[in-house]
Amino acid sequence: MPINIDNELPARKFLEQENIFVMTKQRAESQDIRPLRILFLNLMPKKIETETQILRLLSNSPIQVDIEFLQMASHVSKTTPMEHMIKFYKTFDMVRDEKFDGMIVTGAPVEQMPFEEVDYWDELCRVFDWAQTHVYSTFNICWGAQAALYHKYGLKKYTLDKKVFGVFEHEPLDLIHPLMRGIDDVFYVPHSRHTEIKMSDIAKIADLQILSYSKKAGVHLISDMECRNFYSMGHSEYDANTLANEYFRDKEKGLDIDVPYNYFPDDDPTREPMITWRSTGSLIFTNWLNYFVYQQTPYEITSIC
Repeated sequence: MPINIDNELPARKFLEQENIFVMTKQRAESQDIRPLRILFLNLMPKKIETETQILRLLSNSPIQVDIEFLQMASHVSKTTPMEHMIKFYKTFDMVRDEKFDGMIVTGAPVEQMPFEEVDYWDELCRVFDWAQTHVYSTFNICWGAQAALYHKYGLKKYTLDKKVFGVFEHEPLDLIHPLMRGIDDVFYVPHSRHTEIKMSDIAKIADLQILSYSKKAGVHLISDMECRNFYSMGHSEYDANTLANEYFRDKEKGLDIDVPYNYFPDDDPTREPMITWRSTGSLIFTNWLNYFVYQQTPYEITSIC
């Protein structure tokens, strides 16, 4: 799939090195085709790294996608250069009159805080409310998923006794659901979180369906019954070394951190981890783009409601 991004976006260089077809906006605008418009709300601190990870997953489809990056105006990123944010990111006020086929909301390292204490919580809630009439389908990840579920359904998050950290075995609960098409009977997904949403709480919400589950990591994928909003508690977008970097960072800080589960060969941090989740991540995002964005969204984007 050609991903339409700014020619100077740092992710472009990394994606082209992986032979991923990246199309500049100048080239895309010369083609007589309407690409899908995807709004990418990036709440992660290392925004350039997350951009590359998510764009890589969106590349595994023949559908042309136009990416618009969104930031929270009420929060100043401390780990991404201000020049990058000014050049490539828009604020909510800049896009609120536009409509999008899809929106991705990332996780954020604020899960141990009450939702209302996050400095951009009010602004994020406005984005969630706006998306109901301006975005056809959303895909929310980790804390972004917890935040969306709390805002819409009042679902609480619970602090775990021990951090869920590693690569965990999962099972699909509904293999005929289009988001799960092609998924193996057992598949792997990285997790890195201190909190969870309980299956028993989700079961009380008639509008929600759990699509996949891990005996060790808990609930993974959730869909609303209209199949317009999806929630993932895992990180299929992670690179091979994302968990390793987090582990070594916390070790250097003297924090109590376990070796990531099922990640390093023989649990030996001196050995290179192997990716066991790449194909699953690509398939989930491809299914979302194809079945719930491309095939469902109206051609006239202004008619989205």
